[in-house]
Amino acid sequence: MPNPISHIILELAREPGHPHGDRSHAYHLYVPLDEAGRIDAEGWRRERALCRVRRFRPGEAEARGQIVHGPGGRWTFDYMEETSRDDEVGFRFGDERFVVGEYVSIREDDGDVHTFQVVQVKPV
Repeated sequence: MPNPISHIILELAREPGHPHGDRSHAYHLYVPLDEAGRIDAEGWRRERALCRVRRFRPGEAEARGQIVHGPGGRWTFDYMEETSRDDEVGFRFGDERFVVGEYVSIREDDGDVHTFQVVQVKPV
């Protein structure tokens, strides 16, 4: 039986300039997870059109894109198909567990890597 799509919320964790993190700098991911809380690549292949991302940043409009699985197991967020300049990369997303309280890193479109805490995981 295929894994359902999960709605995952990531919020910016503590870092220089944000000693308490920042709830308004967040990502909402929609992907299937396996029993261990890792992204299910086979489920992604079956439900690719449903796997998406929404990005929220203070002072910016919400960005919407697709979650793409690329060469070498790389997971990226693609906001505009016509260019890769806005793509963002999940650092080791294939190995990470998306369970509440865990931390993951994202290289954002400006090239900076930020750490985010998983604050919610629930089936859609």
